[in-house]
Amino acid sequence: MPLNRNALIRYKVIDSCLQRRNRKWTLEDIIETVSDALYEYEGSEKGISKRTIQADIQMMRSDKLGYFAPIIVSDKKYYTYEDPNYSITNIPLSESDLSKMNEAVEMLKQFKGFSHFSQLNDVVQKLEDHVYSSTKKSLPIIDFEKNDNLKGLEFLEIIYQSAIQKKPIEITYKSFTAIDSQSFEFHVWWMKEFRNRWFAVGVKNSKKIIQNLAIDRIIAVKTLLDKEFILNENLNSEDYYKNVFGVTVSHNLRPIIIKLFVNKNHAPYVLTKPLHHSQVLEEERDDGIIISLKVQHNFEIEREILGFGEGMVILEPIKLKEILKKRISKMLLNYEV
Repeated sequence: MPLNRNALIRYKVIDSCLQRRNRKWTLEDIIETVSDALYEYEGSEKGISKRTIQADIQMMRSDKLGYFAPIIVSDKKYYTYEDPNYSITNIPLSESDLSKMNEAVEMLKQFKGFSHFSQLNDVVQKLEDHVYSSTKKSLPIIDFEKNDNLKGLEFLEIIYQSAIQKKPIEITYKSFTAIDSQSFEFHVWWMKEFRNRWFAVGVKNSKKIIQNLAIDRIIAVKTLLDKEFILNENLNSEDYYKNVFGVTVSHNLRPIIIKLFVNKNHAPYVLTKPLHHSQVLEEERDDGIIISLKVQHNFEIEREILGFGEGMVILEPIKLKEILKKRISKMLLNYEV
């Protein structure tokens, strides 16, 4: 159940009182101590009611928060812990807690190679050590796809912060097709990850044409503090990529309907993991299925279709079919002896 800040402060103060066995604690003593703490931490002058503290004690005794606090009353007046070593701050983790924490640790560890998550490294290490000290070490159950050798990871932090703080940056960039690198002003609107590659998405110089810059092609980055940032006023990244497979978006191309035959060996993979959110199952046959996609024609969709080899065939449009046919013919030439 969610807890507010006041409740957490009350539980911690009550716990601190009951651990201090050098004095006897009446309900009135606890109420006064909790009221003082709330004033100190929250500036609250209202004090706290007897009914609230009694409810807090019952809550700590119960299983609702997992405390099971052994609070007893001696001489019908004094509150204390039956177990002198008990504290709500060192209650053992349940098997379910450990399992969930282990999963969280393994997931967070995947970001340790990215500089803008570097501040989490110590936190993750502490959490990992705590979990492992409470349970047996075991091999990871979840293995994420990652590429720690990907170039440009050192630029993720400054690019990420430029988008958050709305500050333009100067990028020195060399595309795969360029002979020389070039430097230009860039305004990062968001970051995009596709197939384990990162892209900075935004506008170049004062132009409003959106560009995707591959992080692994960036040579240098620096923040331009005296430049005005070009704001992204109303463009949603989800809408921006709605009609494409991958990251390459053309502002002049309309999406087309692509019909594909997928043989029976590949059909289960395509059905359980659709190529695109627009995928529609058009027909089921004994030898496979026919699906359709509504996407722009770009390099990524060509490469995806070719990746299925003989397991996928373009039915429509004819133009795309001819383009891939030529590419396949060139591929065959590479294997001629």
